[in-house]
Amino acid sequence: MRIRFTKMQGAGNDFVVLDETRGQLGLTPGQYQFLADRHFGVGADQILTVRPAPASGVDFQYVIHNADGGEVEQCGNGARCFLRFVREQGLTDKDEVRVQTLSGVIAPRMNPDGRVTVDMGPPVFEPARVPFDTAGLDPQPDGSWEKWHLALSTHAEGAIVSVAILSMGNPHAVQVVDDVDNAPVETQGPLIEHHPRFPQRVNAGFLQVVDRTHARLRVYERGAGETLACGTGACAAVVAGIRLGLFERRVDVETRGGILTIEWDGLGAPVRMTGPAVTVFSGEIDVPDGI
Repeated sequence: MRIRFTKMQGAGNDFVVLDETRGQLGLTPGQYQFLADRHFGVGADQILTVRPAPASGVDFQYVIHNADGGEVEQCGNGARCFLRFVREQGLTDKDEVRVQTLSGVIAPRMNPDGRVTVDMGPPVFEPARVPFDTAGLDPQPDGSWEKWHLALSTHAEGAIVSVAILSMGNPHAVQVVDDVDNAPVETQGPLIEHHPRFPQRVNAGFLQVVDRTHARLRVYERGAGETLACGTGACAAVVAGIRLGLFERRVDVETRGGILTIEWDGLGAPVRMTGPAVTVFSGEIDVPDGI
């Protein structure tokens, strides 16, 4: 099966974008994996699909598959690219659209400077809704909020990390580190991602506080590994930092792929993320059957 695609990136977080507004392609998890493969496919952290609005009050449906072929609830950097794609493809002329995701409705908006701002909705803090299993654990007060201690090994000498837990439509565990360049992302990232207390796995964030309006961040993403940037991860890190008393309400987050600006006015308020969205190239590819 030959399909058309567009390659895009937002702060180095890269995507294959598919237009299914005229009919679904019916891809399998193995075919999504093929598209994401950097040796045999196009190469991407996530596959983003544009579908028609599933209900009144929204403009499109936004479907996200990670590089491992699994469907996930949310992708913030992808949301910015989603808006640029539907505008460039002539699917809308709106500067702001309402988009249905698995976790709810988001609203990306094009700015005059070419960057895109996404209303990501309010963060979720209730452990059961993240979801995060707290059985037998006690939260550790920190700032005006709390952290949780996670044992990364069943051995007595195994590492214990202190993480802030929340959802930005997808689950995040954020730990504060002194130096993000030397943080144990490659070793601790997969252990946190697959920790049994996260029944849907989790994105593992490593946050360095530069000052009250600047941060540095690396994220080991669920189903994708470390990426150059993670939009929901940046939102989660800033929200966690604000609740822990580390940040002001507007923070520039330096990722390995670029700068994301995150704003949050506090409990009950939506998180706003602003950053780049770039089209790299478009093409066609033959996707194997039976995978």
